[in-house]
Amino acid sequence: MSRLFSPLTIRTINIRNRIVVSPMCQYSSEDGYMNDWHLVHLGSRASGGAGLVIAEATAVSPEGRITPSDAGIWDDNHIPFMERIVKFIHTQGAVAGIQIAHAGRKASCALPWKGSKQLTLNESGWQTVAPSAISFREGDRTPVELDKAGIQKVIQDFRTAAGRALNAGFKILEIHAAHGYLIHEFLSPFSNHRADKYGGSFDNRTRLILEIVREIRSVWPESNPLFVRISATEWADIQWTPEESVRLAYILKEMGVDLIDCSTGGNNHQVQIPLAPGYQVPYSAEIRKTGILTGAVGLITNALQAESILQEQKADLIYLAREALRNPYFALHAARTLGEEIQWPIQYLRAKNF
Repeated sequence: MSRLFSPLTIRTINIRNRIVVSPMCQYSSEDGYMNDWHLVHLGSRASGGAGLVIAEATAVSPEGRITPSDAGIWDDNHIPFMERIVKFIHTQGAVAGIQIAHAGRKASCALPWKGSKQLTLNESGWQTVAPSAISFREGDRTPVELDKAGIQKVIQDFRTAAGRALNAGFKILEIHAAHGYLIHEFLSPFSNHRADKYGGSFDNRTRLILEIVREIRSVWPESNPLFVRISATEWADIQWTPEESVRLAYILKEMGVDLIDCSTGGNNHQVQIPLAPGYQVPYSAEIRKTGILTGAVGLITNALQAESILQEQKADLIYLAREALRNPYFALHAARTLGEEIQWPIQYLRAKNF
């Protein structure tokens, strides 16, 4: 059997293959509510054969949204429609996961197809928060530096969001600590200039993510996997480094995190990232040496490439982002390429052989 189509059991959750639909923002919610778009978007990838389908970065608070149209999980009323999505994903044989997030200083923005510029307070925008009063881009509002009470609120928002995710039926939870959003902002000395216990040293800059993980693990069952997405490098000097990512991975593993989703960048808009097929895979390979499971993501677009990454033991899961948008049925086509026999939706069986 190919590695791509071999199952993986993490804690008590069995994932039927190594193909993950990466959490990708749809910017299609109103007041945080998921809707029919999310049901069709996520459901079609589950029926398309993916092993794990992760719902988009879902805001733990209204102020944690990237845009006013982000999905949210700050209200119990968000749960019922999520539950409907989860049930459908599970009927298709996939595992339902969700990523929870806070956008920090990168919040309060227009939709991507409307330019992504930060919204003013007169445009239904809101005041952003961050570890330090440093804006992401020139022209953005200066974020409010979080005080002790504000930090504790963030931690509790993540904890409560994890409880809601559990109530909705999600089996895997991923904490978004990458791409220049709030947790990443604390990790990086580029955006974190604090002089208190949350700034300065590695131990201080990682304090927030460790406190969030600790609180989440107090409500997230031992039987269920917990993932963390990080930006393993910021592609620049005097910022969060690959060496720090490895060091953090050791700590997170000891705290009960099961997998590191290895992305990069996002905290410095002036950095030019050297894009190429599989450009982030080396970071997954290095972090995997700590003994923690890893997910590789970034311009992985075909079955042979994905299989090679797994065969070379550079990752345990393959996250598909743009390729999953282009092709909801990637897994069905990849199985044919690799000579694997996998289950198709019975409604589609007449199209299986051609």
